[in-house]
Amino acid sequence: MAKLHEQITSGRVVYTTRAGAQVCGDSRKVLAELPETSVDLIMTSPPFPLLRQKEYGNKDQAEYVDWLVEFVEAAKPALKETGSLVIDIGGAYQKGRPVRSLHQFRALIRFVDDLGYNLAEEFYWHNPARLPSPIEWVNKRKWRAKDSVNTVWWLSKGDRPKSDVGKVRTPYSESMQKLLKDPSGYYRPKKRASEHDIGTAFGIDNGGALPSNLLSIPNTESNGFYLRMCKELGFESHPARFPAALPEFFIKMLTDPGDVVVDIFSGSNTTGYAAETHGRNWLSIELDEKYAARSALRFLEGRTATDVAAIYEQMLAVNSQVDVEPTVLF
Repeated sequence: MAKLHEQITSGRVVYTTRAGAQVCGDSRKVLAELPETSVDLIMTSPPFPLLRQKEYGNKDQAEYVDWLVEFVEAAKPALKETGSLVIDIGGAYQKGRPVRSLHQFRALIRFVDDLGYNLAEEFYWHNPARLPSPIEWVNKRKWRAKDSVNTVWWLSKGDRPKSDVGKVRTPYSESMQKLLKDPSGYYRPKKRASEHDIGTAFGIDNGGALPSNLLSIPNTESNGFYLRMCKELGFESHPARFPAALPEFFIKMLTDPGDVVVDIFSGSNTTGYAAETHGRNWLSIELDEKYAARSALRFLEGRTATDVAAIYEQMLAVNSQVDVEPTVLF
């Protein structure tokens, strides 16, 4: 399979791995260069419309939906008919008011009504480790509860996207484990009015329970290699990182090994790293050059700080030249 990054001219390839490439550029332009129906999954988390402006480029709430729709529209031609777009969008309060913004819901309606996507299913990412916020309405006045859930829209191009929830089973509950050890002794269901006997179905161990659409995943990475190395080398880490378990869930459920996964707001490139780990091909796109370059640290685990610094400096030197092949990490 020809690698997608080899066809890109509107962005600069910062580094490559065996399975993918990190590109620095505007996702709208890069997506336009990808072959039609070449991507199996776009998994991303755009900058949220927060009240405080962040260095990584969050948009004001008033313009956020129109801005985001441009990227989602540009993504559609590249998706296969069986492909999916999964987009994590956090909530926010309106400026100076203890009432919620509706940006993520307005965006969803635009995606479906204006762009022709299907809402395959809505997911909710619960981060039990999130700190209470906003300070004014939660901590200080005690008017609102802690906001610890993001909406995650699973959109599909066609009615029947590739999907298998059997690949993302969750551990059985304690009671279910007991039932599996002794089905007849633990549970004796009565025959239903339809005379359907469900007793034997409960004794089958399928390797775990089917997941729900509430994903409880703590975002507690504080001592991972990426953050440790950023700190040791004096780099500013990306301030808005989602945990690897979030993209991993959708990568495993919606793609197969060898499929193509794209992230159009890659940040520290958690999605690309998860895709590489699970044998998928990947392309990540990030507008900010320093974040795009520093995301290479995710793929250098096991190296010493001296080695990482040398590779990073070499990557910057190569990227400053014209018509030179990008840095190959491995």
